Amino acid sequence: MTSTQISVTPQAPVRPLKVAGASLIGTAIEWYDYFIYGMAAAIVFGPLFFPSFSSIAGTLAAFATFSVGFVARPIGGVVMGHFGDRIGRKSMLVLSLMLMGGATVGIGLLPTYATIGVWAPILLVTLRFIQGIGVGGEWGGAVLMAVEHAPANRKGFYGSFPQMGVPGGLILANLVFLGVSTSLSEEAFLAWGWRIPFLASAVMVLMGLVIRFTITESPDFEKVKDTHRDQRLPIVTVLRENLREVLLSAGAFIGINTVGYIFMAYLLSYSTKVLGMSKTLVLVFTLVASFVWLIVIPVASMLSDRYGRRRLLVTGSVGLTVWAAALFPLIDLGNPAVMMIALLGTAVFMGIVYGPIAALFTELFSAEVRYSGASLGYQIGSVLGGGLAPTVAAALYASWGSSAPISVYLTAVTLLSLLCVIAITRKVRAAA
Repeated sequence: MTSTQISVTPQAPVRPLKVAGASLIGTAIEWYDYFIYGMAAAIVFGPLFFPSFSSIAGTLAAFATFSVGFVARPIGGVVMGHFGDRIGRKSMLVLSLMLMGGATVGIGLLPTYATIGVWAPILLVTLRFIQGIGVGGEWGGAVLMAVEHAPANRKGFYGSFPQMGVPGGLILANLVFLGVSTSLSEEAFLAWGWRIPFLASAVMVLMGLVIRFTITESPDFEKVKDTHRDQRLPIVTVLRENLREVLLSAGAFIGINTVGYIFMAYLLSYSTKVLGMSKTLVLVFTLVASFVWLIVIPVASMLSDRYGRRRLLVTGSVGLTVWAAALFPLIDLGNPAVMMIALLGTAVFMGIVYGPIAALFTELFSAEVRYSGASLGYQIGSVLGGGLAPTVAAALYASWGSSAPISVYLTAVTLLSLLCVIAITRKVRAAA
């Protein structure tokens, strides 16, 4: 080779669908881990970890530990967002999956209050906190990998793949919990059967890690990684230059996240303990509605690529506000067919909002601080939304003996999100 010759190593072509598919699988595994905790909180954690409490107080305590994971999520988002913007998206996705999987298996091995006393709920809260750290860093990395690999005119569609991981994880969690709870007696399920969904996570996490090690780093990060080495703290840059975008994105996410966690966690407890409905029936209904949610997400995201994020998100947010007000009045009728309709309607409007919001959040921030900015907005919204929702709903019912205050609560937070969606989409459209 002469001095004028240059050796060029051809780069493998980027395959957006492969990256998006890997994001979907990894995210579904992480959310499976996160959701089985919510189901266990609704069914078994009260009597097993808080046995000295009354039934209502035990449920409140179990959902309070559920909320601890949300407190940790912004910490995970900030820490992994920092390193994701500094050293790359891929490594943070691997770390988040390892944290989540380790904590989930740990919960499956955890002794109950009857064995180790007060240390049982303390360790439960600690492991839940670690779960929150893991999932806090997961969302931003998975969405960025999918969106930053995507063609410019299809970012909404590819961004919907990690979004599908949420109902995908919920479906998987429901199937496993349904299978275990229906194949065992109530006594066996409470004694040891509840541990199976947590321990099964070990196999799924190993599969997810293998998949995540095969994907390439984000091209957007590769373009900027050598030009912002002097940016020591991306989160400081975000808060200094993009505080309004962070707050608006958090507000836009509060409504869908609140309704989502009422749908995914609290309704199981409410419909079985308050309305006396069959646990198996409610799990099946939730499973069917989750499939609808899964289907609507990519459809709405494709439509947002064609007709614009604003049109889809405002339409979905209006529908979600109206449906949130009607959800508990419909559930309270105690009619299984009406309950199924209520859950299906909720799933449709959640899908319309949740799908396009991934691409929207990435469009708010430059590549240098995108992981930090998108993660922080999303996770603040999750704390104020889903992190409080099951606990607030349980407390409202315990205080009033009625679901009416819960309906007021849901209507208020979805209306707030609608206003933030209008403001944030107007800003993105003006900048386009």
